[in-house]
Amino acid sequence: MNLQARRLSYSLGAEIIGLQFGHPIDEASLSWLRAAFLEYSVLLFRGQSITREQHIAMSQWFGEVESNDAAPLMRLEGYPQILTVVHKPNPDWKPTDDYVGRFWHTDHSHTLTPAKATTLHGVEIPDVGGDTMFANMYAAYESLSDGMKKILDGLYGVHPIGLNTRRRRIDKSSPERLAESMRRYPPIAQPLVRVHPDSGRKSLYLSEKVKQIVGMSADESGPLLEFLCKHATRPQFIYRHCWQKEDLLIWDNRCLMHLAANDFDKTQTRYLERTVINGTPSGYVYAEAM
Repeated sequence: MNLQARRLSYSLGAEIIGLQFGHPIDEASLSWLRAAFLEYSVLLFRGQSITREQHIAMSQWFGEVESNDAAPLMRLEGYPQILTVVHKPNPDWKPTDDYVGRFWHTDHSHTLTPAKATTLHGVEIPDVGGDTMFANMYAAYESLSDGMKKILDGLYGVHPIGLNTRRRRIDKSSPERLAESMRRYPPIAQPLVRVHPDSGRKSLYLSEKVKQIVGMSADESGPLLEFLCKHATRPQFIYRHCWQKEDLLIWDNRCLMHLAANDFDKTQTRYLERTVINGTPSGYVYAEAM
């Protein structure tokens, strides 16, 4: 199989050319793909009219696929490994309407086994907008001064449970129920600088949801966390993916943040199918929040 990688941006990303999902893949091609994944962090397979079975099989090339037991309402019936990412048309929408924005984040950082990788298959795409943006956290870390790197060494950020999951899990109806929910689903402390388990490179590891550093108050943590997020999302570290129908993406959560741009026509459908590849253990339960 003659595979080629065409760069998508200076900072990260490559389109893989020559792969046909309907044909078996040999070990040499699979090794090449895994190496390309580590090198470029985002891989794009364009114009792939794949079946759901093929989507799951492709995800398994990169590791164990999550069964999504924590998100039963989003699982695709008959395919528990696939979650749906869907916006249904709102005919009353106006461009001036106020919509909740998205956050820069990395998948499952609020758990003790953050995601290794995520895949998205663009099944139905709006005419314009709804892009997915990626930030290279390797480059963001490596461009910091030596003094800032020393400050960050050994610091942990507190990652709260994901916003979508929080609405289903956290019971705020009484102080007692809130305390019980926090005991069941506590925030997780993750290193602000994480060593990639495969490449060995250091990268920043945080999200816009992280508001506190372990050992500091929220007021003390805020300026440093705000600086790091703004620094990591500077234009030179970004790849913005403009979706086309049947695009298939896979990205490395261990060295990237991503954000779904909330800038598309809400009278149109945006429907994607997602899998998550399980990662290795990281972080610890932040007991002070319990």
